[in-house]
Amino acid sequence: MKTPILARLVEIAGTMLAVSFIVYLVLEANSGDVAVKVLGPFSTEDQRALWMHQNGYDAPFLWRYLEWLARFAVGDWGMSTHYRVPVWQLLPERLGRTAMLAGATLVVMIPVSFSLGILAGMAKGSVADRIISFFCVATTSIPEFASSVFLAAIFVFWLGVLPGASSMTSGFAIRELVLPTLVLALYSAGYLARITRASMVEVMEAPYIRAAMMRGVPPARLVLGHALRNALVAPVTVIMLQIPWLLSGVIVVEVFFAYRGFGSLLYEAGLNSDIALIEACAMISVAVVLATQFLSDLIYAWLNPRLNRKTARADAAGIPSETPAAGAAP
Repeated sequence: MKTPILARLVEIAGTMLAVSFIVYLVLEANSGDVAVKVLGPFSTEDQRALWMHQNGYDAPFLWRYLEWLARFAVGDWGMSTHYRVPVWQLLPERLGRTAMLAGATLVVMIPVSFSLGILAGMAKGSVADRIISFFCVATTSIPEFASSVFLAAIFVFWLGVLPGASSMTSGFAIRELVLPTLVLALYSAGYLARITRASMVEVMEAPYIRAAMMRGVPPARLVLGHALRNALVAPVTVIMLQIPWLLSGVIVVEVFFAYRGFGSLLYEAGLNSDIALIEACAMISVAVVLATQFLSDLIYAWLNPRLNRKTARADAAGIPSETPAAGAAP
């Protein structure tokens, strides 16, 4: 297993390097545009030329990129032109707020999705299956901004039981976390439940499950002891893919509810052409995507014992893990 993990880490490092070059190329290839965004459209040519000289923008592009990459690697992420503070001072609090929102969403979404998906998969074609499938398709089809308006109309303006803004200006308030969590969980739960249902249906139709049913294995033991682990392989992958979306893809929800998280920070950076802040947010988003994919690979290998056996046989035979050892059973 060591060789595949090392190769995966090298691949992640190469991807980060490639993405960093693309981000820098898109945002800072034209130094004149950078000067205009930093100094404003009413700055003079002399002011822009002086600023570019003071900040090293008269050097070749590749050299500027390498210097930026070296500074970025040691935590020097530049100065935010909008907030007038170092970028690294803005990120911890915003990342913490979005992590809190993402954690609350996962706590609500995972049990609900797994329960609905397993119930529908065990009773394929039944009334319960059709009702759950309709609910999943309906919730997945409604975009976040529409469900935000819908839930706000019910719980804020009609019932008046929840606040319409989640800025938490007076400190942490769990009531202000309810609506953003419901919106995100409602949108994601349907898709995850459908994936869980499909996996559960496939596993329940497997020969070993049918054999266990013929032996009279109780339904609870059949599901928990035999079917559930194999049925969770695809849903776990989907959950890991949801984490990057919860980090940077919740811009609409955070802006709608005035929630001061990472998504709204990225929105404000783009709105104000804050180049250093955009670069930092982009690199953090890519790092989270790659980290969750790597973690997803590890969890997949743990959930799928056949993959572990194949890798062990390949390592013992001295061949790549993707190719089974000669004469080994599939």
